[in-house]
Amino acid sequence: MLEHDNREPALAAVEGPALLTQDQIDQRIFDLYDEYCHGRMDRREFLAKAAAVTVGGLAMAQALFPRYARAQTISFTDPRIKASYVAYPSPGGNSGTMRGYLVRPTAQGKFPTVLVIHENRGLNPYIEDVARRAAAEGFLALAPDGLHPVGGYPGNDDDGRALQAGLDAGKLRTDMANSARWLKAHELSSGKLGATGFCWGGGTTNFLAATMGADLHAGVPFYGAAAAADSVKAIKAPLLIHLAETDPNINNQMPAYEAALKEHRVPHEIHTYPGTQHGFHNNSTPRFHEPSAKLAWERTVAHFKKHLA
Repeated sequence: MLEHDNREPALAAVEGPALLTQDQIDQRIFDLYDEYCHGRMDRREFLAKAAAVTVGGLAMAQALFPRYARAQTISFTDPRIKASYVAYPSPGGNSGTMRGYLVRPTAQGKFPTVLVIHENRGLNPYIEDVARRAAAEGFLALAPDGLHPVGGYPGNDDDGRALQAGLDAGKLRTDMANSARWLKAHELSSGKLGATGFCWGGGTTNFLAATMGADLHAGVPFYGAAAAADSVKAIKAPLLIHLAETDPNINNQMPAYEAALKEHRVPHEIHTYPGTQHGFHNNSTPRFHEPSAKLAWERTVAHFKKHLA
């Protein structure tokens, strides 16, 4: 079922100090922010600890909160694309239905498809922008909102993170798998399916590669948790894995994951980007590393064009 919406999606900008650059922020603040982003402390604790770390730590911490209005790269009204919100069934998921942001090229024909999976806070404006970027490259893109069963992305990442943490994790992954299958079967789909995701979405991309087997034709996880070791043998999709240089929680999983991928002869490439933090592709915070994000996205588009043609 289609839910057409011709309005520009709300951009939940966070007002505050000017956006600092990565080299102006103490690494210890980045480390605390990583803990905060992954739900291991709340905003108040994050700000208090940052203030205690170094002079100016509070300002550094505040600068890390996303400014989505500054991060949009492709407008909702870009003539190359057409976007709408869609609802579709999701049996076995958190509510039995799902909602997502579907973006198609304005050209005629059928298109290879790309599922764009959000971080651990729901379908925020950055992820919607990534879906528009994919559509501008010629893909039919769907960005599902895992928070749909609890009212959808609430307009800010703190509440979104809390809502996502309260969902049944297994059913949430079922919602993502159902979203992938719905997209692949869409009337505008060529039948070729790719998936990409960021942080939690990167881990879910790895999970879908193992769960869907040959039904997924290409995967691009950005700094996501590895698939379970006993599931790697089921992966058929060529994987392009993007990692940040400073991201021990994810990077510590990679040697065993890479060994399993090699053992089971899964085609894969792994790229680690020097000078980057977890979340370096997200251009709404100072963790954004522009040259690495640009290169990673170029590689992503090339990977999809190669394997979804």
